[in-house]
Amino acid sequence: MESFCFKIVEPNTTSPLKKLFCPLNGASDKFGTFAQNHYMTSIPGKLLAQINSPADLRKLGKEQLPQLADELRTFILDVVSANPGHLGASLGVVELTVALHYCFNTPDDKLIWDVGHQAYGHKILTGRRTQFESLRKLGGVSGFPVMAESEYDAFGTGHASTALSAALGMAQAARIRKTDRQHIAVVGDGAITGGMFFEALNQAGDSNVNLLIILNDNGIAIDHSSGALKDYLLRQAEKTNSAAFSNPLFEAFNISCNGPVDGNNLYELLPAIEAVSKQQGVRLLHVLTTKGKGFEKAERDQVRYHAPGTFDRQTGAIAQAGKLSEIPLYQEVFGQTLLELGAINPNIVAISPAMVSGSNLGPFMAQYPNRCFDVGIAEQHAVTFAAGLAAEGLIPYCTIYSTFLQRAYDQLIHDVALQQLPVVFCIDRAGLVGEDGATHHGAFDLAYLKAIPGINIAAPMNEVELRNLMFTAQLQTNKLPMAIRYPRGTATTPQWRQPFESVETGKGRLLREGNGVAIASLGHPGNFVAEALDRLQTQGINCTHADLRFLKPLDTTLVHRLFDNHHTIITVEDGVTGSGLGSELAMEAIRFGYKGKIINLGIPDSFIPHGKPHELHALCGFDTTGIEKTIRQNLG
Repeated sequence: MESFCFKIVEPNTTSPLKKLFCPLNGASDKFGTFAQNHYMTSIPGKLLAQINSPADLRKLGKEQLPQLADELRTFILDVVSANPGHLGASLGVVELTVALHYCFNTPDDKLIWDVGHQAYGHKILTGRRTQFESLRKLGGVSGFPVMAESEYDAFGTGHASTALSAALGMAQAARIRKTDRQHIAVVGDGAITGGMFFEALNQAGDSNVNLLIILNDNGIAIDHSSGALKDYLLRQAEKTNSAAFSNPLFEAFNISCNGPVDGNNLYELLPAIEAVSKQQGVRLLHVLTTKGKGFEKAERDQVRYHAPGTFDRQTGAIAQAGKLSEIPLYQEVFGQTLLELGAINPNIVAISPAMVSGSNLGPFMAQYPNRCFDVGIAEQHAVTFAAGLAAEGLIPYCTIYSTFLQRAYDQLIHDVALQQLPVVFCIDRAGLVGEDGATHHGAFDLAYLKAIPGINIAAPMNEVELRNLMFTAQLQTNKLPMAIRYPRGTATTPQWRQPFESVETGKGRLLREGNGVAIASLGHPGNFVAEALDRLQTQGINCTHADLRFLKPLDTTLVHRLFDNHHTIITVEDGVTGSGLGSELAMEAIRFGYKGKIINLGIPDSFIPHGKPHELHALCGFDTTGIEKTIRQNLG
């Protein structure tokens, strides 16, 4: 009899994944083999070509800075038009970036960008210009500030509203150590809607530290700003800059205020920054910028040009803009399905924390404006707000990216699950999202949800299953919260708009039967399994494939059938292997007394870098080729 074996596939010192991480941990080539084989095709302007660090920038005369800003904006447009990234935010802060590095002694002075969407100019001016075309590519420059990438990235920022807390901590450390330096937190008007910002503001106003808050006010985060703060800031922006300027909101926190100033006009911005740099204590400079500044289409359509994908450098035309592809994105299927369900069930409402367009809630919001809520960058509030709606008999579809739902874990437990409120969590961007990298991968939702009692957790293998799970959720047959997770990107078939069918909670699907080896998959990676098994079948190798569909409750009847008839079970999931489908089957195997082998394929115990999703799936070993290889190794 074989002894029980639970194997987790993880990177080791010789694996491609481990080698990829090594450059980010002190090696001389911080961008790995990509930079060694990459050649620049975008040519920097005459002044920009001389800037290899902010020290070079500070050698320029002030009269040269507008030209440098123009060259920096041009360079960003040249690169990002062909190599997609976050465009609009970085264009909007070009002048602000130049001014901050010119006026402050970075990296000794600590400059922290909230979120980091706007940090491209910062990266180019701080020694990464020649690698900038590797932006967001495997082994290349990250799209967000990363401490391991550069000493100028004072703090890693991929989620909103964290910069002030981090800067305040650094400022307190400098006070304790009697270090004389400046601390600058650049926070957008969208990011200040997050609770963390006000928590930090409360402490900052009662502290004796040297800290400057730059309020980068452009009236938009990814979608247009929502809530009362946007109107307050608009009223402030209409005031003239004068010594008598007053901002009651921030002054109530004992913070002196300066501005507003035109953040896209260096002749106005530089004197303002020089003035506040000479001040002491905690103070704020209100800076008005235009997202997409300097590129007409990006200024006119700020939502679409936040991250437009590839676009024509001259005309601004976006590839495939506005066209629904033959095979849609999961997000498009979600949005259209919710629109259909909204017509069927008037109790359905939708909630998004500032991700209406990204989650494709726009059609629902247009059709049902009184039933769709953009609560701003406030995930904790979004979850408890949904709980309140559910407590009064409505059916809230709370749509949050997997990486951002992490920020509302306490609310998931206490305000939803503990009270058994039937909130439907539509978890977008589950799994490896690609070029946004470690801060945005939806690697942990299966693990952190699985630990919560009284919640159903489902992951559709395709868009038809997504529709049916969404339909089932609003039937509220068991009155429990339900999480439905789905990935970013293209689904599987153009025949996705099929009649709704209810799904039995906790019931999986046996897709094919073979012998010896069985593969149990959860979610979209089941398609990789199907492709691998199709390849093997042409060679006379037949394996069993079960799409479990639910992590919780687990279909133990189907799982025990796999145990009874196979010597090896391979689990495949796009979550961390340490606490997801694989670990759940391992525990069930122990309870059942299964004596075969269990092998987990999924995301290993590492933070996965940025790259194209198929590259990252291959690195982690659960793409089609990796699955096929693992099956072959275990046929005997």
